[in-house]
Amino acid sequence: MKTFRQTLAAVESKGGAIGHFNVSDFTFIKAVCGAAQEVQVPIVIGASEGERKFLGTRQLAAVVKSLRDELDLPIFLDADHTHSLASALEAAEAGFDAVVFDLSALPLEENIRQTKAAVLALKSVNPDILVEGEIGDIGTGSEIHEEMLDPDLTGVADARYFVQSTGVDLLAPAVGNAHGMLKSMVDGTTKKHLRIDRIREIKATTNIFLTLHGGSGTADADLNNSIDAGINLIHINTELRVAWRRGLQDALRERLDEVVPYKILPAAVAAVQEVVRSRLKLFNRIQ
Repeated sequence: MKTFRQTLAAVESKGGAIGHFNVSDFTFIKAVCGAAQEVQVPIVIGASEGERKFLGTRQLAAVVKSLRDELDLPIFLDADHTHSLASALEAAEAGFDAVVFDLSALPLEENIRQTKAAVLALKSVNPDILVEGEIGDIGTGSEIHEEMLDPDLTGVADARYFVQSTGVDLLAPAVGNAHGMLKSMVDGTTKKHLRIDRIREIKATTNIFLTLHGGSGTADADLNNSIDAGINLIHINTELRVAWRRGLQDALRERLDEVVPYKILPAAVAAVQEVVRSRLKLFNRIQ
């Protein structure tokens, strides 16, 4: 199987982007892998520090490796939004393919200093691991918000300086994206919109793989245009959580007296899988 870096380059050469989907339990894992098997495209399974604490870092790595071997699919595992070197090293030692080392809340120079050190430490564990850095403010929490953050766009010069100073493999900029969704985005009456011009400028000056965090609730046209402008990896989380809850609620409503989890949870799997399937087709330009 190709490495994660090789796969990113191959998908980019075809004019697409890889879908990154966060998982919170095994229903999400089944749904994401099921959709990848249907569409037959590479995927990234992501888990934040909170998600890894719940699932178990080594346990998640073992499950994903098992599914990757069984399904013979390019399934990669990412330690999403990791805020300490100890947590990053734990993921690398467990066999994760990538780490998002997110110190974007710190001043730029301190972010650079610690990210550079993390790149060296993580590459010493696994030379093939990809390390992603982040600058700019896109808020926190893949949740339903009352108000959406007014994004602080990443400066083009700052992006170039950060990439050159740290040696990261991927960069996550703030380009109009934000974590979570508004209630109006859940019901489809509003959408997020991206600064495509800023993506294009950052891509041109850094010449690095770019990640779009907070992709949930973004207009399809903007996602398409962001890929054309240079985005290589798109994170979807809140949309999956909304689908999971709706699927679970529907199943419980229809089976009021049911207590067997494996008879209830397939509805949640199906709901999440439908969202993942549609996103994979969009990102890979599949009709």
